[in-house]
Amino acid sequence: MKDHLIRATAFEGQVRAYAIQSTDMVEEARRRHDAWATTSAALGRTLTIGSMMGAMMKGDDKMTIKVEGNGPAGAIIVDAASTGNVRGYIQNPHVDFDSNEHGKLDVARAVGDSGSISVVKDLGLKDYFTGQVPIISGEIAEDFTYYFTNSEQVPSAVGAGVLVDTDYTISASGGFIIQMMPGASEETISEIERRLTEMKSVSTLVNEGKTPEEVLNTILGTENVKVLDSLPVAFECHCSRERIETAIASLGDEEIDRMIEEDGGAEATCHFCNEVYQLDEQDLKSLQSTS
Repeated sequence: MKDHLIRATAFEGQVRAYAIQSTDMVEEARRRHDAWATTSAALGRTLTIGSMMGAMMKGDDKMTIKVEGNGPAGAIIVDAASTGNVRGYIQNPHVDFDSNEHGKLDVARAVGDSGSISVVKDLGLKDYFTGQVPIISGEIAEDFTYYFTNSEQVPSAVGAGVLVDTDYTISASGGFIIQMMPGASEETISEIERRLTEMKSVSTLVNEGKTPEEVLNTILGTENVKVLDSLPVAFECHCSRERIETAIASLGDEEIDRMIEEDGGAEATCHFCNEVYQLDEQDLKSLQSTS
């Protein structure tokens, strides 16, 4: 089953809900960044949540998410578009630990238990929307639950999970965001809380073959869910050789001369996807003529 994301409502509009399968997306990120198990889970959870948050936007809107904890993995940066497509990286991908006391990958130890999560939304206006909250656990999903409730004032439940195989490849990844709309009844809230407590982890459900639709049915009850639409999602970077050339050309002839004299060329690596672009002396000279 290919990665996709669904948007839905439930309980006759009292609830807004999103669910995603992101296995291929996270595997692509792991492969590009050569991430180890624990950092794959940290980056994967952030990409998964970022994809759903992107799908909350419209048109050409986009956002940048930064998880900056005090752990050895360093910062996690994710760009998300309204299509649900994302790109992202983790500062130190080669961080790994033994499982925690719950037998899970110790993401909190890699991310850290203090620091901040910031979300910057580019809504095509002069000003950007920026929200920031402290990291409360380093488990990522719990931190975004806190973000929605405190920064956007939307009571939410966020889940994200990544299963990593023994060869470090991603065997399953997925997530959900459940949000209470104004006027949601205490009965509805209690029912959802009960179901969340009783359900298996989202990564286990995805690994068992459950679709995003079935994940929402598990949380909200089949009879209560109304699926609005479904989007294919993927890891997608915007970098290109043309963009790199434009950036180098903007440095000016003198700086390009220095690059030619000292290095005989130039090499640029995209942080988001780890793609490497190499320009030889002739390439650089051709940029001078257009700079």
